[in-house]
Amino acid sequence: MTVRMKDIAKELGLSVVTISKVLRNHPDIASETRERVLKRVKELDYQPNLMARSLVTGRSYLIGLVVPSLLHSFFAEVAVAISAEVGKRGYSLLLASSDEQPETEQREIQQMLARHLDALVIATCASDAKTMERMERSGVPYVLIDRLIAGAKHNFVGTDDYAAGRMATEHLIAQGCRRIAHIRGPEVANARERLRGYADALESNELEYRADWVVAADRVDSDATQHGAEAMKRLLESSERPDAVFAFNDPLAIGAIHAALNAGLRIPENVAFIGCGNLHFDDLLRVPLSSVDQQSAEIGRRTAQILLDLIETKEKPAPQSVILEPRLIPRASSLRR
Repeated sequence: MTVRMKDIAKELGLSVVTISKVLRNHPDIASETRERVLKRVKELDYQPNLMARSLVTGRSYLIGLVVPSLLHSFFAEVAVAISAEVGKRGYSLLLASSDEQPETEQREIQQMLARHLDALVIATCASDAKTMERMERSGVPYVLIDRLIAGAKHNFVGTDDYAAGRMATEHLIAQGCRRIAHIRGPEVANARERLRGYADALESNELEYRADWVVAADRVDSDATQHGAEAMKRLLESSERPDAVFAFNDPLAIGAIHAALNAGLRIPENVAFIGCGNLHFDDLLRVPLSSVDQQSAEIGRRTAQILLDLIETKEKPAPQSVILEPRLIPRASSLRR
C-alpha cells in the first residue's frame, strides 16, 4: 500500500502541515519533531506525491537552469551550489544547455516554461534583451547569472568582470610581460567588460594596445579548448609575438597553452598565460594555470537565495544585483618572478 503524508501524520500524532514543513526543511519546526518525522519517513521509504503537492500549493517545486554549456566546469560548479541550496527547501533543479546558440536558448527556455517551473536561472548567450522580454511576459521569476543584459533591471548575480580583466592583465605586467595579448569572448557583457579591464590596464601602464593582439574566439564554453588553440595559432602568426596572453576563460587558456607548447615555446619563459574561472582541474595540467577566481560556488548560493525569495515572498521584491569581487590565483603558467 502506498504510504501517504496523512498516514505518517496520524501515526505520529502530528498535522499534515507539520509533516509537509519537515519535508520542505522549513525552519519553524522543533528539532525533536523534525527528527521523529525524518526517522519515520526513512523507515517507510516515503516518497512525496509531487503532483498532489503541486495541486495544493500551486508550485511545481522545480527550478530551471539554462547555461551555454553543461561541460564547462564553471557552470557545473554554479549548478551544484544552486541545487544544494534550493534542495534544502524541497526544490529540484532542471538543467539545459544552449550550446552557445541564441535560438537553442530560446527553445530551451520555452520548454522550461511549458513545464510550469517556479523560477528560472539563465546564463544567456544572447547579446540583446529578447530573451528577457519573453521572461517578463511570462511572469515567471528569473535570475541572470554571469552575463548581464544592459538596459533593464534584472535580478543578477556575477563577478566584477572589469576588475577581473584588469587584475589578470596587471598581474602579467607585474611579472615583467610587456607584449600582452587577449583572447576575448563573444559580444556579451562579461566579455566586453574583461576586454575593457585589459585595455585600461595596458593604458595605465603605458603599454601598447594592438588590435592584432586581441583575438576573438568563435566559441568560449563549448569546444573552448580547441578554439583557444586556434586563437593562439593566430597570435603566433603576428609580426611580433606576444610574451603573455590573458584569456577570457580557463578552457580557452588551456587550449592556447597546448598550442604554445606544440610550437616549442616554454611557459612562462617565452609566453605567460592567465585565464579566468579558476577551474579545479588546473593543477593537473602540464603547466598549472594562473586564473582569476569568479567565486562560482558563491554565485550559486547567492542566486539560490534570491530565487527562494522570489518564489516564496508574496510581494515581489525589487531586483537585486550582486557583484562579487574576483580573486587572483597565480600559478606556474604566469609566475616569472
